[in-house]
This record gives sequence, structure tokens and C-alpha cells, in this order.
Amino acid sequence: MKDPAAVATVGDTRERARAAHTLIEDYQAAIAELSRIRREALEQLLVDGMTQAQIADLLDMSRSRVSQLLSAGTRPERAFLGTGRLTVAIGGKQESGRHDPGDMLSAESFAAYNVLADLARTVGLDANYEVVPPPGFVHLNRPNLIVLTSPRLLPFVGQVMEADPHLRFASDERGWYLIDGETEYRSPRDDGQSADYGYIGRLPRPDGKGSFLYLAGTHAQGTLGAAHFVANNLAQLHKELKSRRFSMVVRCQYDPANPRKILSCERVTPIYRHES
Repeated sequence: MKDPAAVATVGDTRERARAAHTLIEDYQAAIAELSRIRREALEQLLVDGMTQAQIADLLDMSRSRVSQLLSAGTRPERAFLGTGRLTVAIGGKQESGRHDPGDMLSAESFAAYNVLADLARTVGLDANYEVVPPPGFVHLNRPNLIVLTSPRLLPFVGQVMEADPHLRFASDERGWYLIDGETEYRSPRDDGQSADYGYIGRLPRPDGKGSFLYLAGTHAQGTLGAAHFVANNLAQLHKELKSRRFSMVVRCQYDPANPRKILSCERVTPIYRHES
């Protein structure tokens, strides 16, 4: 970050205004993240047996201030999603039946983005989306990234999934499915049922400098169901996993009259932790 005094010396007024605005946003993001870290540490101190009075002595503040910090500010579970503005990359496909087809998203995939964007806002994060056009070359080496849709649309992510020692996607003449050891999770939707499977995992970036959150269904409803599962279980997922790498399979039930309405979503595999 630049020093505020350095910004004040910028000669051009427009550039000074732009630099000040950028610096304010940087400081606000840093303060929000430090507030989250502090609150998480305070909660851990309570779990470890310290009283609020002892924490107040430790930090040289009043007990009422400690209580205020524990009940307000940035929620720690936001770290499960990221530490700053989220980018949600969604695999797209070309429109059919048009002379000049454009890139489009399934309604369920875009609904999944909206679920995650609403969730992000509740924990103090902003989110935007981008469409990854065919053939699905998504840029994975960046922070605060969530990727949606299966390797059918994003084949490069399918290669990165090889780092998952437990779960993987596969396909045959019957379609896409998930594999957990000897167990195959084939979509009930293929048999006329209103249900689908979804993958939720945190995978390593190819550059080795971080990870990204990946949600994908065997069909689009599974992607939407995975987003609902994260939204409904964010606090517990953060408590168990923090920012560690993991993966799991969930099964979602959706309304047959409205495939974008998820009725329920539950985990069908253990939460596999990829690191000790």
C-alpha cells in the first residue's frame, strides 16, 4: 500500500483523487480482513478457556468492548469464501440454432452465482461473475476465485481435479458422473428423478500459490444444489475446514415443476481433507 502522505504529494488532481480512492478501498479491505482475524482469534481464546475479562486484560480494553467485538464486525466464516472481492467464473456454452451464436449460461448456473453473491454480501464481501466461453480455458491463478460447472464445460479444471485423491468426474455413453473409490454417483436425473449430485471442493491453483473453491454438478441442478449447500452450511464448513483443501459429494432434490428451486441438499460422502 502507498502511504497517505505520498498520495497527498501527487501533483495531478485527477490522479490524486484516483490514488486516494484506491488507497481507501485497500485500507478498508485490510481492516475488514484484520477484523475477521481478530474476531476468530477471540472466539478461539474463549474455546481455549479464557474469560472475556481475561481477554480484556490481554488486549488492554474493557470487557464490554470485547463483548462488542465478539457480536459485531466481520463474520469469521467469510474466510471460507475469500478475503476480498470474489470472482465467480462460470462455464458457458454457445447458443444453438443461431447464425452468430454467443456464449450463454444455464439458468441454474446463474442462479448458483446469485446464491453465492447473496451469501458473500451477508459476510461483507462483494462478488462479480465472468463467463468462461468454450473451450473452457479458465484462468485459475488468482485469489478469491470460485469456479462453477463441470469439466464438460471446463475441461482444464477436470485436469486440476486430479490433485483430489478421493473424488473425480468421469464420463461414458450414459453421461457425466462422480466417482468415490469404487462408488459411482450417477445422476438420478438421468433416470427421470428430480435429483442430482454435486461436487464441492477446494483445489490447488496450478501456480502452487493458493487454491480456489470449485462447485460442479453432474447436471446444472447439481451445481445449484452445491451452492445452496455452501450457503446453508457456511459457518460449519469454515469451523471444520478454514481454508484447507477438501472435497465432498452432495445430493440435491429439486422441484420437478421448477428445476431452479432446490428443495433439499445433503452430503453423501465424508468431507475428505486433502492435507493433514
